[in-house]
Amino acid sequence: MLIPTSQDTMALRITANLIPRKGGFSMATILVCDDDKQIVEAIDIYLTGEGFHVIKAYDGAEALKLLDSNQVDLMILDVMMPGLDGIRTTLKVRETSSIPIIILSAKSEDTDKILGLNIGADDYITKPFNPLELMARVKSQLRRYTQLGNLNQQTAGQVYKCGGLQINDDNKEVTVDGDPIKLTPIEYNILLLLVKNAGKVFSIDEIYEQIWNEEAIGADNTVAVHIRHIREKIEINPREPRYLKVVWGVGYKIEKQ
Repeated sequence: MLIPTSQDTMALRITANLIPRKGGFSMATILVCDDDKQIVEAIDIYLTGEGFHVIKAYDGAEALKLLDSNQVDLMILDVMMPGLDGIRTTLKVRETSSIPIIILSAKSEDTDKILGLNIGADDYITKPFNPLELMARVKSQLRRYTQLGNLNQQTAGQVYKCGGLQINDDNKEVTVDGDPIKLTPIEYNILLLLVKNAGKVFSIDEIYEQIWNEEAIGADNTVAVHIRHIREKIEINPREPRYLKVVWGVGYKIEKQ
């Protein structure tokens, strides 16, 4: 766990100076919000050691103010905070922004993890956690978010259609019957994978490994939550989907139209 004593915080600071800076995200700004100032300080040590710019907040209301006045690339947000907690803060952020959000929580039950994803978080990590794992998750989320928004790396003319569902991969725009659909970066990447391979069934593990770029271990709930969110956004009736179908016992596919 990130250590709450001043002695161990100093040890983390020394350790951070030994972490190799690999670059690539050195100018990214990360907003860290936790009511435990020692945890914020410890996360700050590792993030700055990797070359990130860190903005600190200690409750949800302060985080929202900082988000409005700064260009933030990613949020690390604790769930249990006084005042405006992490759940309501995430809901507020998702009204206007699709930046990656990593939820921190002392709760490890699947239901709590699902709740974090349900409210719009992109990833979830349970306290106590390995700081190096958190750094890896931060870089993974930033990599996906950067690729999603980097139009210079896209090939022109990448438009995919399935009936009324259309993805313009140049502009990262999704529409259904002409109406724009707002997706998070992970939701977009999952939908793009399925639409580009319309008719092909992908297992949960295949989806997880292609989108998260890591081995699928206990990925069922994580993928299922994002699939449900996509359905709620692109389907008129998510219980009777036209586009995103489940193949029971196998996986998911986009139905060819």
